[in-house]
Amino acid sequence: MFKSVTYPKNHLLLKNGGYAKELLFIKEGFVRVFKQEDKKEVTQWIGSSTEFITEINSFFFNQQSRWNIQALSEVKGLALSKNDYDALHLKVENWTKIEKDFIAKCFAQAENRIYQLLSNSAEERYQAFYQHKKELFNLVPHQYIASMLGMSPETLSRIRAK
Repeated sequence: MFKSVTYPKNHLLLKNGGYAKELLFIKEGFVRVFKQEDKKEVTQWIGSSTEFITEINSFFFNQQSRWNIQALSEVKGLALSKNDYDALHLKVENWTKIEKDFIAKCFAQAENRIYQLLSNSAEERYQAFYQHKKELFNLVPHQYIASMLGMSPETLSRIRAK
């Protein structure tokens, strides 16, 4: 039910105020989830290969998206439409358990991010993220990484210099 897709660099997969119509599994490339208010951008997440990406509130609850989703590079992936997602329980025997595990992992990831932002120093957040996603540091602009980690680009530069 997934369809092969390719998006060019800088393509907006979803625009703030729109509706998420697909769940994307990233095979190659990088995707940024961000919001732009006034002249400030806030990066919520940077997705890379083997990750799923969507705006959860919009995709599951048909709410207007709060975020933009942009290809930071050419992105190759597999897209599943909302209609096909909703029909999976008819085609996949254990779908309820698979879906429950998938959503639980999403919540655990969100909970871990909140914990790190509230409990860890900027340096600890950097170290944890660097250990988890080293490949991003040579391929994604550092201001996006700094924003996602809740720090200024200058703070990220100081930490990296250590």
